[in-house]
Amino acid sequence: MKKLACSRTVSLLIFFLLLVAIFSIAEAQSCKPSGKLKGKKPPPGACNTENNSECCEPGKLYDIYKCSPKVTGHTNAVLTINSFEEGGDGGGPSECDNKYHSDDTPVVSLSTGWFNKKKRCLNFITIHGNGKSVKAMVVDECDSTMGCDADHDYQPPCDNNIVDASKAVWKALGVPEKDWGGKLKGKKPPPRACNTENNSDCCEAGKFYDVYKCSPKVTGHTKAVLTINSFEKDGDGGGPSECDNKYHSDDTPVVALSTGWFNKKRRCLNFITIHGNGKSVKAKVVDECDSTMGCDAAHDYQPPCDNNIVDASKAVWKALGVPEKDWVLTINSFEEGGDGGGSSKCDNKFHSDNTSVVTLSTGWFNKKKRCLNFIHGNGKSVKAKVVDECDSTMGSDKDHDFQPPCDNNIVDASKAVWKAIGVPEREWGELDIFWSDA
Repeated sequence: MKKLACSRTVSLLIFFLLLVAIFSIAEAQSCKPSGKLKGKKPPPGACNTENNSECCEPGKLYDIYKCSPKVTGHTNAVLTINSFEEGGDGGGPSECDNKYHSDDTPVVSLSTGWFNKKKRCLNFITIHGNGKSVKAMVVDECDSTMGCDADHDYQPPCDNNIVDASKAVWKALGVPEKDWGGKLKGKKPPPRACNTENNSDCCEAGKFYDVYKCSPKVTGHTKAVLTINSFEKDGDGGGPSECDNKYHSDDTPVVALSTGWFNKKRRCLNFITIHGNGKSVKAKVVDECDSTMGCDAAHDYQPPCDNNIVDASKAVWKALGVPEKDWVLTINSFEEGGDGGGSSKCDNKFHSDNTSVVTLSTGWFNKKKRCLNFIHGNGKSVKAKVVDECDSTMGSDKDHDFQPPCDNNIVDASKAVWKAIGVPEREWGELDIFWSDA
């Protein structure tokens, strides 16, 4: 995927993981919200979403601040991207000089507390990040006390720790343009607002999700992940389809494509051919599986899609002869020093990559009840011994080799399994399979 130059990018509610430092500032020691601001729906076309700026949501309560965190000789902040040009997402002219500024000039706006009633206007701050530093002029306030009106481009109030920077700042820090972005911060859905039909994920409060503007390059044989979705009214697909503003029966072969492949509606109502499980089916593109936004009412409070998704109706799955569930095979090393971490849970041993062994997600592992039993998969089949658990409940610690928790549908297999089912080594990674107890 790296060679296809598709990387995470900015989305609404962005929080860059890049830390910046600001020098020669002294502020109050603590900073807590001073109240709430109730969001209003922007008039049509009134909110500029350049750089994927967030637009206010009607009825949503936003924290407001009159202060910012204490500034020391090395103050952590969140770097975001903004256009200070006329017509850009920064709104009107800058507050310090009543002018617009080129994207090629290193300028910033600061959260209200740091802006300090214009006392930093036209001063320079030094921003450190990505192993480099850049001086930038303060020209505006990123208002933490007000928002959701015409003066603020119908965007929410800023958080209290924001350095909102022009593109020139990002360039000076040596951040590739494709990486100007980060994460979407999840919000807790209102009660019963997220439809979990087809085991759809609901956003988790505080969790950060990758967002993308692009998808892998389309070739004559483009690899994708097939997921299941209902395009019917009240289904987990949310509102009507973007291409035709209609709902579609689960019995009709239709799909949504990740943002890059959707390509600004250019594939709308066209047919694609999906190959899988030894069969193929034609399906009409009717919607976007949004890779840039999510965790709001418009997206059924579900996370952004990955950038390689073909989200298909039940009819597509049936046509491919696949049972309702989609099983995923991944690759793992069970050898000592391999990426599997410690010894296997079933027998406290390491296993050669040349031995057909697997780990199963926590639910399938079933409290060791499948330990040392054999399973087999679909297509070319291979019997493999269950020797470990692919833990779906814990992760990101030493016991789990600092890897994330497994998804709940994983068969994590040795190289011997991949060889036995005839997958070329260059394609080892993930594969849709079926498995059963042998």
